[in-house]
Formats: sequence, structure tokens, C-alpha cells
Amino acid sequence: MDAQSRGRAENIDPADQWVLNPDTGEYELRLAPSAPQSPVPGPRRARSSGAGRARGRTAAPEREAPGREVPPRRRRGTPEEPPPGRRRGTPEEPPGRRGRRPAKKPKAKKVLLWTGGTMAFVVLATGAAGYLYLEHLNDNITSVSDDGASTGGFSKDKAINILVIGTDKRTGSGNESYGDKNSAGHADTTILLHVSKDRTNATALSIPRDLIVDVPDCPTQQEDGTDKVIPGSLGVRFNESLGQSGRTPSCTMRTVTELTGIKPDNFIVADFNAVKTLTSAVGGVEVCLAKDIDDDKSHLKLPAGTHTIEGEQALAFVRTRYSVGSGGDLSRIGLQQQFLSALMRKLKSNDTLTSPSKMIKLAEAGTKALTVDSQLDSINKLKDLGLELGKLNVKNLTFTTVPVVDNPTEAVKATVVLDESQAAEVFGLIKNDVSFTEVKQQKKKEKAAVAARLKGEKAPASEVRVRILNGGAEGGSAQEMLNWLQVEQGVTKSENAGNAPENLKRTTLEYAPDQAAQARRLADLLGLSGSAMKPGESVTNSQGLPAMTLTLGEDFEGAGTPLTPPDKAPDDIKKSTADKVECAE
Repeated sequence: MDAQSRGRAENIDPADQWVLNPDTGEYELRLAPSAPQSPVPGPRRARSSGAGRARGRTAAPEREAPGREVPPRRRRGTPEEPPPGRRRGTPEEPPGRRGRRPAKKPKAKKVLLWTGGTMAFVVLATGAAGYLYLEHLNDNITSVSDDGASTGGFSKDKAINILVIGTDKRTGSGNESYGDKNSAGHADTTILLHVSKDRTNATALSIPRDLIVDVPDCPTQQEDGTDKVIPGSLGVRFNESLGQSGRTPSCTMRTVTELTGIKPDNFIVADFNAVKTLTSAVGGVEVCLAKDIDDDKSHLKLPAGTHTIEGEQALAFVRTRYSVGSGGDLSRIGLQQQFLSALMRKLKSNDTLTSPSKMIKLAEAGTKALTVDSQLDSINKLKDLGLELGKLNVKNLTFTTVPVVDNPTEAVKATVVLDESQAAEVFGLIKNDVSFTEVKQQKKKEKAAVAARLKGEKAPASEVRVRILNGGAEGGSAQEMLNWLQVEQGVTKSENAGNAPENLKRTTLEYAPDQAAQARRLADLLGLSGSAMKPGESVTNSQGLPAMTLTLGEDFEGAGTPLTPPDKAPDDIKKSTADKVECAE
């Protein structure tokens, strides 16, 4: 190698070491075969010897000894040896085109980046977009125990519920004038992100910080590893579920479960710095104002129209409330939702995801602002979660807010309470995995097949033979159903078979082909939909005869209450989708 070649090799732009693998549609890190492997660019935090910082962190990968030759990593789909003059994994260049990168952007991966808490969505998906770097960024990620408040972590074959929390805790320089000076970090902005089982749609449900709730008792792991139960509080603001009295994010998770009936799989927390660093990493986001804003509380001063904001200005934007709408927290939620939608459109429309250098910046900035629960504290989990989120289309991500009304006990309105009827409907839609947007979730033939399960002859109730299992309903539900079927509906060939081997979100009825007429009769009595009917096999009952299996899920509300879930969100629920441009008023 001559001096000029050595000079070029020693000053390689880290972004140029990433090339497109045409077989996988992903950018991959490629090093020259003769070059020693060097550390991934970007700052790394020094390890702390304190037990508090060490606990919950993922160990950083062991570095190679200085001067050791490391062969380049081969990934699936890459050739054994690249043709002369080409770098490994680089596609052929069209005639007349210069440069090493392909002319066409890959379509194999459509990774959608988000933010929540006001920025934790982006922090989360940054971990996915830059997951090849995450193994070098372990020390940036902080985790705390979920204290048994979660489901145990998301699953690839189920709907996903992620609780994202933005706190008002002051960390980092330049944040002294924001939030409560002595705040331990309250739940200032909270969003429950529900991703459908089939990954065709998602709902981001904002929970007002001034909503009056009951915070339950919270078993909480302390810094020294011991456990302590933090007493609950009745009739307090939702934001007190975090920070107050030593409460951790797991307590916010328990409060959300009590409020909505939905148990989150994981939580993610971000603070003020996330807004500033991540908006700067993507070059700012474009927002729209329907009027001039000069807010001396948030320090936002912008005329009407569209603006590209980042850093301090972006933080001021998402904190503004007195100059928009009614001047309350609900108005600020609307502003934050508009900001999140604009950010996602920006990330989806530009080349962020196909630019290695931008991915590096996002990964570095994002992981430093991220705190995750102990079930999500691994590189593979972050990667897997990001890939699941990447299957979504931005037009099918709906933002909505927990339905509330002014607190009737207050003369001066400062807090809100649940709008009981509408809130129950919204929570039910999410629990039953119903999209808030019109999504073609099934092909026409599949929908017709499901609907056909309810059509046809129905057997007499006296001929219906069924075993009843409790698969997530309240204790005693199977016996309650048995009594109702036998006494009030004449289904005398039914029996209580105890608890199911696993819990289900929705009640299901499994039956063999020759039991279809019985299944249709029972579905009619229970108000079951075709989707709750599962053609399969019969089981043997206590008398040795073939029987159907009715498993009562978490949606069971009592014998005689119809079990048909809604199939779409009502039109009167206020919502917006991430693909629409809206101007704050």
C-alpha cells in the first residue's frame, strides 16, 4: 500500500463503511479484509463503579486486543469474495453513475421512527434503526425494574402495548429553567402505544397528566436491591404516579392498568434532553401554526405559518400550552401530537433511514436519553421491537386522548375526570385490537369465511355439548356461565372444566367440523362474533363424549352480556392520523 492509499484508509468516513446488501435490503458495516477492526465511532460513557449505575445495564462487548487482525463480519446473503474493484456487499453501479452507494433506496425495510413521552417513540425506534451500533452503545442505556407490573415483555405473535413516558426531570445542561426545580421526574407526558397483532395499525393514546386517578400500592425495587411497597393514593393527579414518594415507572404502569384495563408489555422513559438532541439529529422538524405564538412560560415565539424547529425551540414547542387552545394540558397534548406526526412524516420522507451517518447520530442521541424496563434491557429485544414497529404505515397510526370532562368538584377548573361512557368505549377498542383507522385487515375471501361461520342450521340448545374454561375472566366466571346456560338457556349438556392453560384477551369457542350447528347455536346465545369461533377439534368431556370448548377471556363481563366486540371506532371520538398536516390554533 502506498502512502496515498494509506492516507485514504486512515481517514475513512465511518458512514462510508456501511454498504447496502442487495439480498437483505439492509446497510451493513464492511471493513477492508486487511484492516484491523477499530472501535465504532461515537462517544462511549465510562463505566461507573457505583452499584446504582451498574445495576440494570447491559455489559458492553469486549474489545479486540490492540493490533489484532479481525476479518470482516459476513452476513447472510453476502458473497464469499467480492469481484475485483468492488467492496464486499456493494451492488453494481449503473453506467455513468459515480460513487459507491446505490441509486435506488431499499424497499425491503420500512422502519418507522417515533417519539413519545414527547420523544420516546423516536428514541425507541432509533434503537431499531441503529441496532448494529447498539451493541456498542450499551452503556448509554439505563434500565429499571418493572417490578412485576408488565406482562413480561412484548411478543412477536401478539398485539403490543408500550407505555412511553416523558418526565419533567431536569438533566443535562441548559434545562435549569424547565419544569419543577425539585421534581424527581413526574409523568409529565404519557402515551400508551398499542400496535395491532397483525401490525397493520397502531393507536397512540395520550393520558392527561391532570387526570384524577387512583394510584395503587406499588411494590418497588430500591437502589440497594431490596423491595418496598409504596402506598397508593386516591383521587390524585395522574402525573403523581411517577416520582412522588419514590414511585418509579412501574408504578405508572400499574396506574395505567388500573385506569384502562390494559396491562403494558414494556415502558420507555425520556426526559427534556431527548426532545433537544433528537430533533437536532434529524435536522429539525416542520410544524404549522394557525396564529402567532408568544408564550413567556415556554419561551416559544413564532409567527403564524410553517417553521422548522429543533433543539431548544423544539422543546419550547412541545411544552407550550398557555398560548394554544384553552390554555390547559389538553391543548398542549394536541400540540404534542401534531409535533409527533410532523416528526414521523419528516423521518419517513427523507433519507434518514438509508443514511448511515444519520443513523449513527440518532443512535447516539437516542440511547443517551432512554430508560427502559428490565424486560427490554437487551440489544436483541430493542432490535426485535423496532422491527415489529417498522411494519406499520404512518397513515394507520392514530393519535387520540383519553376522553375526559372538567372535574365537577372544582370551582376553578384545574383537573379533569374520566368521561366514563366514552372512555370505556376507547379502552374496549384498544383491548379488542380494533383499529381507529380504516385498514384492510383481511382479504375479502377471509372476511367472508369468518362471516360464514355464523350462517347455517343451528342445533337445539339441548343438544349443545360444551366444556367451559376460565381463561382470564374473574374468578368464578366459568361457574356463573354454566349456571346461566343450564338454568336460563337450556344448555344442559355443559360442564365447568376449571381454568384454561393460558389466558386469552378474547373469549373463544373451538369446535370440530361436525359440531358447527352446535357452535352456531351457542354463538347466538352468547353474542359471539364469527372471529371468536375457531374451527378445530373436539375434546372429550367428563362422560367420555365429544364436546366443544368455550374459553372465557379477559373480555368476559358476565353471563348474558353479549361478547361481540366493536369492529370499528365511532366517528365521534376525536382523533388524528400521523399522515395529516394540522396547524395548531
